[in-house]
Amino acid sequence: NVCKTHENASKCSANAMECFMVLSTQTQKISIATLCGLFGTLCIFENSLVLYLIFSSPGTRRKPSYIFISSLALADILASIIFVCSFVNFHVFNKTDFSKETYLLQLGGVNTSFSASLSSLLLTALDRYISISRPSEYKLLMTRKRAWIALGVLWVTCATIASLPLLGWNCCTLNSTCSELFPFVDNNYLSSWICFIMVLLGCIIYAYTHVLWRAHQHVAYMEKHQVQVGKQNSRMRMDVMLAKTLVMVLAVLMICWSPVLILMIYSIFAVLSNHLRKVFAFCSTLCLLNSMVNPIIYALRSKELYSSLRMVFSRFRRQLKVSEESPEAESTHKSSMVET
Repeated sequence: NVCKTHENASKCSANAMECFMVLSTQTQKISIATLCGLFGTLCIFENSLVLYLIFSSPGTRRKPSYIFISSLALADILASIIFVCSFVNFHVFNKTDFSKETYLLQLGGVNTSFSASLSSLLLTALDRYISISRPSEYKLLMTRKRAWIALGVLWVTCATIASLPLLGWNCCTLNSTCSELFPFVDNNYLSSWICFIMVLLGCIIYAYTHVLWRAHQHVAYMEKHQVQVGKQNSRMRMDVMLAKTLVMVLAVLMICWSPVLILMIYSIFAVLSNHLRKVFAFCSTLCLLNSMVNPIIYALRSKELYSSLRMVFSRFRRQLKVSEESPEAESTHKSSMVET
């Protein structure tokens, strides 16, 4: 049985992908399809709404902080679309009528989106770090041009790293040890990608820890000296609010991705059972949950986005009210014409 063999020749054969289709019952497939459909649809809708709120307001689309948040929302949208389509086709519909290159391209798209999402959080953390540690030089150091350049470098770097298996760093081309979780993926590449993600997480945690420490110092100073609230203090409170919001985003990110990363690390050193493979498949849907929760945190914690959201809903209600009253007004007008 090819699925009980762990030799590279077997894992690179034509029916190798069938060994990774671990959902054996219809209930498991329906559960995965339901979770992916629900989380994916809500994620696309919510993040699209975040992008609309940011770019429809001149006050938010010009700020580097919200430029980075828009990059995060875009990455979550792309991850949801690519992940749901490829994951459901593979595990639910058991589609295997595609080549090794097509699979690695889909996997590269998911890896690019997640890496870009995490890197966007890192840029936002650095933005808050500069804003609080060097407030007088913030506008000179963090300009819109530099923000867009940083995002460009970020996306190119993430896409390059994610496309390495497609470009030749895979176990079939190198005849090396294959991953226990992903078809055709080299174990050394998976280890390198995990290290890259862990470095990003470490940098984000360090930056936010420093931001919250400085924010705590500032609040304590204001309370001790009873500083009168002014423009600078108001801006500082806004920075603190945004920093706390993004710490919540990071906490959700860690909770949702920790099971997946732990299983990835474990798979490098051990042969996984079918039960653990199924656990990994279900834990992978937590990635969509993370992308779905991020916009909710923005709406609840960001005053600017929350105000924009309220304005959108108010405008929608007014338009709905006008559309409901229009037929009545038209009917009254026609009745008066007939009487005349």
